[in-house]
Amino acid sequence: MNRLKNYEPNRRDRISTSRKLRTWGYVFVYSLILGSIIALTFSHWGYDDPYITYRYAKNISNGMGFVYNSGENILSTSTPLFTLTLALLRILTSDIPKAAIFIGAASLPLGGLLLCDPSHSLGKPIAGWFALILYPIFPLLLSTLSSEIPLYLLFCIGTFAMYSRGKYNWTGVFAALAFLTRHDAALVAMILLADYIVLRRKQIPWRSIALFSAITIPWLVYAYMTFGSPIPVTLAAKQHQGSMAVSLTFIPGLLKIIRQAYADLWQYWATGILAIIGLLSLLLRDRRWFLILGWPAFHVIAFIVLGVSGYFWYYAALVPGFIVLVGVGIDVIYKSLREKGIFATRGTGLFMGISLMLVVTPIIIQGFQVRSHPDPRLGIYEEVGNWLRENTEPNSTVGTLEVGIIGYYGEREMVDFAGIIQPAIAAQLGPSSTYEDAAIWGMQRYQPDFVVLNSLGYPRLLEEIVKPRCHSEEEFIGIPYGYEGNLIVYHCDW
Repeated sequence: MNRLKNYEPNRRDRISTSRKLRTWGYVFVYSLILGSIIALTFSHWGYDDPYITYRYAKNISNGMGFVYNSGENILSTSTPLFTLTLALLRILTSDIPKAAIFIGAASLPLGGLLLCDPSHSLGKPIAGWFALILYPIFPLLLSTLSSEIPLYLLFCIGTFAMYSRGKYNWTGVFAALAFLTRHDAALVAMILLADYIVLRRKQIPWRSIALFSAITIPWLVYAYMTFGSPIPVTLAAKQHQGSMAVSLTFIPGLLKIIRQAYADLWQYWATGILAIIGLLSLLLRDRRWFLILGWPAFHVIAFIVLGVSGYFWYYAALVPGFIVLVGVGIDVIYKSLREKGIFATRGTGLFMGISLMLVVTPIIIQGFQVRSHPDPRLGIYEEVGNWLRENTEPNSTVGTLEVGIIGYYGEREMVDFAGIIQPAIAAQLGPSSTYEDAAIWGMQRYQPDFVVLNSLGYPRLLEEIVKPRCHSEEEFIGIPYGYEGNLIVYHCDW
């Protein structure tokens, strides 16, 4: 009899273990296949800002230290963990941009899986399955490939997933990884800590806090000792840019993205209506979802307060909440129809198929639109950078408005007229100034040996500074790249 009693629990344990292994196998296959498709489809993708991080990673792997320009201890990247990861991956591949795309492509399906998890825990599995499908292919997220954003969101979503499961030690670990990927994640940690202590009225989770601190404090100490602050100078630069009359701040930038999406694809109206239904349902019936919805809400508030310019990747943190609302909206309609007896269980497949078609169609269409419109600056900037590396002295300095791609391939000391690399130039940007004003000041202050300028812009800079002191060395035609204007490299004598 005792043997029979012992047999049943052991058998149940083996079945449970077998199911877990099978589930993890499906997870691995799903992530591998979808991640590979994304990586191959967007292998050509990129934009200028991440290349600043790539240059930090390259310099670290080359033994130069955590610097952009050699000998300058200035923190101009907002993602230390992503930077160090790319530096380590350079052991396996010298192609850092491709490695960054691979990380992003792997992060998106894993983010979908983790976003699916709380939906099942909170009793809305339909919302979870839709999150699993929609999140990895959402166009705004795909457009951030090559940057740290997909990895950052993966860790943020993982923090919420662990918290919803009551795994608070893992919550601290994921929150720390998210924070090291982007310091914006401090908001996620504060939201969950406030919920745990204030709303749930539990004791301070010292072990979780200790894990978070053990992972983050080494970087904070190093950053403070090396750069004078763990806050990257890019924050002040983007705030100065945001104060300019020509800049879009956070809310106008968000409205622009929404208007473009709904103007281009009428099918998005169904998605928007479903999101509104989901929001009303959660507000009226199920406030357990407030945490994952509070994150995008506080994210918007934080970026309004910071007053930064509205770069498109700042809005990626709003996507998980939006996808959850769409899934909840579908869940609400499905259950309402079932309760009213409009269709039986056999109609579930038809309803889900129609819902999936309405929601996925515009996302796939826009995803293909994103893929077919890569940044035209990539090719021409890379060509300019390669020319600089091959035709200038290693100790030459180069000034230009966007230093990411040109600086990565050029491997020369860069002077950034947008102020991302030199904080003193960023300080010249304000409500009554322009990028041309900052460029003129930067040219006079730093006197670069070479300057790269678009032939269509900065007429005052050309007349007052460049033409009297510089001569044209090389011109790169923009038409073959779909780039407006030509890029001219000037050699200056000061």
